[in-house]
Amino acid sequence: MRTQRGVTVVVCLVMMLLVMLLGASAARLGLQGEQAARGERDREIAFHAAEDALADAERSIQNGSAVVAQDACGVDPAWQHADLGGDDGGGCTVEYGEATGATMKTGMGLLPFKKPRYVIESLECHEPGTDAADPQTCYRVTAIGFGPKPGTEVVLQSVFIAE
Repeated sequence: MRTQRGVTVVVCLVMMLLVMLLGASAARLGLQGEQAARGERDREIAFHAAEDALADAERSIQNGSAVVAQDACGVDPAWQHADLGGDDGGGCTVEYGEATGATMKTGMGLLPFKKPRYVIESLECHEPGTDAADPQTCYRVTAIGFGPKPGTEVVLQSVFIAE
């Protein structure tokens, strides 16, 4: 009778360890993919909120209820000094719907955790082909939208010419 050396047990244990490591790395990759998709979804929600804020600012400019930042803040360019996040009371910024009465649901599920904010600045601009001595009033609107979780923010900026 030969003495058994137990090599088969060691080989089986090593194989099981390798299979376990492969399974753990596959699970980790799956979780990372899910986190990336969730982050992109949150960014999309913040982007749409910022777009809604730009549209709200344009409506307030057209109906004459816009709060122009130079009047409220006295700094230029106001968008670089404004509290877009609204953490300090939102100095120089306007919350979505404040000037237009528009409403937006926030704070639950896949909605922004708070309303977007924006700042409006008046600028002199010239359309191509017009006399440079006759400037037109344009408005630079800078808006911030928030995602479902704090920390997900998107800032957009546009120039709007009121007609």
